[in-house]
Amino acid sequence: MSNINILAISGSLRPNSSNAAIIRQVTAFAPPGVTINQYNGLATLPHFNPDLDNDTPPAPVFELRTLLKAADAVLICTPEYAFGVPGSLKNALDWTVSSGEFVDKPVALITASSVGQNAHAALLLTLGAISAKVADDAKLLIPFIRTKVNSDGEVIDEEVLQALKMVLKALIGAINDQ
Repeated sequence: MSNINILAISGSLRPNSSNAAIIRQVTAFAPPGVTINQYNGLATLPHFNPDLDNDTPPAPVFELRTLLKAADAVLICTPEYAFGVPGSLKNALDWTVSSGEFVDKPVALITASSVGQNAHAALLLTLGAISAKVADDAKLLIPFIRTKVNSDGEVIDEEVLQALKMVLKALIGAINDQ
């Protein structure tokens, strides 16, 4: 595949969060022919409502689904809130259950938080439920993220930088294996 389109979704709504910094760093590692676009509509999605989950969903839901369909893969980078998945990210995933945008879609999951184990495990379950393809090498848990990103929003930990390169490589490999 010569031109690869990856949609990046941050589980944090803050534009200057550690998770946004991780996405910026992964984007900087993208080789020629790979485009990573960040989805910025998480806060605009309405609360999931099965009564609205039909052929004419709310406009923000339609936009998300369209971007997901057009993407060759998805990169999710999220914090953990109160030992779980941020509500806005879970809400976005809920909007895709019946429409199937994640079915057989290569996905990389990075959980970057103080601890993150619970959100990481819960998201892997959710991604499995919606039939996303998450390769083993495309999963990364980064605990104590605040010690690994400086005040300018740059990833400064060499091990994390190498791990991010490996996640991106695994995600691209999963796309090419389709």
